[in-house]
Amino acid sequence: MLKHISIRNFALIEKVEIDFSAGFSVITGETGHGKSVFLGAVAMLLGERSDAKAVREGADRCVIEGIFDVTDFGLEEFFEENGLDYDAECIIRRELAASGRSRAFVNDTPVNVSVLKELGTRLIDIHSQHQNLLLGDRNYQLGVLDTLAANRKELSLYGESYRQYTALQRELVERKEALESSRRDEEWLRFQLDEIEAASPKSGELEELEQELQELSHAEDIQAALYGACGAIDNDERSMLQALRDAASALSRISSHYAAAQELADRLESNYIELKDCCEEMQQRAGRVQFAPARLEFVEGRVAQLYSLLKKHRVESVDALLALAQEYAGRLDSITNGDDDIKELEKRIARLGKELADMASVLTAMRKESAACLQEKIVSILVNLGMPMIRFEVDFRPVAGFTPTGCDNVVFLFSANSSSAPQPLSDVASGGEMARVMLALKSLVATGSKQPTLIFDEVDTGVSGILAERMGRMMQQMAGGMSQVLSITHLPQVAALGASHYKVYKEETANGTVTDIVRLGEQERVREIAQMMSGEQLTEAAMDNARELLSKNG
Repeated sequence: MLKHISIRNFALIEKVEIDFSAGFSVITGETGHGKSVFLGAVAMLLGERSDAKAVREGADRCVIEGIFDVTDFGLEEFFEENGLDYDAECIIRRELAASGRSRAFVNDTPVNVSVLKELGTRLIDIHSQHQNLLLGDRNYQLGVLDTLAANRKELSLYGESYRQYTALQRELVERKEALESSRRDEEWLRFQLDEIEAASPKSGELEELEQELQELSHAEDIQAALYGACGAIDNDERSMLQALRDAASALSRISSHYAAAQELADRLESNYIELKDCCEEMQQRAGRVQFAPARLEFVEGRVAQLYSLLKKHRVESVDALLALAQEYAGRLDSITNGDDDIKELEKRIARLGKELADMASVLTAMRKESAACLQEKIVSILVNLGMPMIRFEVDFRPVAGFTPTGCDNVVFLFSANSSSAPQPLSDVASGGEMARVMLALKSLVATGSKQPTLIFDEVDTGVSGILAERMGRMMQQMAGGMSQVLSITHLPQVAALGASHYKVYKEETANGTVTDIVRLGEQERVREIAQMMSGEQLTEAAMDNARELLSKNG
């Protein structure tokens, strides 16, 4: 429930700090004094769309903060799913800058407005007159039945299976379309794959062939260079090998007289061995290099063939070409096995469809049971609210196939007199009748919805006398089944029923016109209700009537 709200620089509100009580509370005030402004601040706190125009003129931002008691309302899972710290006392803060930038926090953790709005719908239900239009929405009507049926678990399980069912159906359509497309391309795919497989490309082959092509194309140059290098090292006239051997011998002869000479001789000997080995290898390699026109022609042809395949299939390497061949083979395999896969998928869909049908039947049975209860109770309530000839029925109209909520389409049928057959509620009910029907529905679903707070915004407009008192009594009773009910009202009969009474008023200050809200004491409350009955001219008779009304309803 809402324990406390703080509002800074919101529209005409400069600064408001107010505590709220559990049970049934009323909010009164003259037209135009800011009740709608206060309600707008609450709505923005709960995630409604923000508008920079709401920031009080001259202020750089507005801040609205609410403290809620969320004990025993089953919100732990919501907090965990959204990465929020759960506490029995939840603090929500909404900030709106004059630039239009908005920020939201839950227990000091920044949250998206979408998260705030979802949490808000679980904390407070604000019912205004325009919400009576919801009665014409068949999804809303179905939701009423589901709340009364307490079928949240069954509906959740059905919804999960429904999402799987629709996902499989989409997959079936996609597979059929893909199979049809593949079959149109089957001949082309097979030709492409056959061409690649006929060439039998191998990973790394192109690089090896290109290297071999370089050697074959320049065989004579390579052979001449190898022989020339070897001859430069070892020839009869001036042999580098012999020179190294002679130098090493000369140094060895003086090693007994000059210690460093032996180390130098060893190094020259090492160079001699390495150089001799190089010379021998060059001779061997030169002997193996041959000009082979037939091999050259083959390698050139093979390289050209591979490059042609790469270009045709628009890939950069043989490895990519091999991957493409694997893809073609997979697509051809899917064509071969496609019908079997589709049949198996169709069997899965059929099995899940049967499970869905069974789940939907359970939902229908629960809804029909709650509909029977709803019809009986709502007629009783509406008779008490001045509609003695009321007829109310819930008409079930099966739908073809499955919907996200089952296989039911429900319509609330209504007639205000015995001579007229019940018709769809939104088609025949007047505005006043719709308001009373909605109040009756709210009273029935209040406890089932496990919502901490319900705010009625002038739901009693257009009624008076004993009917006004009965509507007030109903809201009072609703507060006994939930944590908190607040009613914004112009009727003294309703205002007198509140356990707590708040007044919204407007005054002129040094900072301009401001709206404020205060909790009334006992004598202040008598005066406020008296003014609601007598207008500006406050009479002693009105004061006596107010005391009597409060005493009667206390």
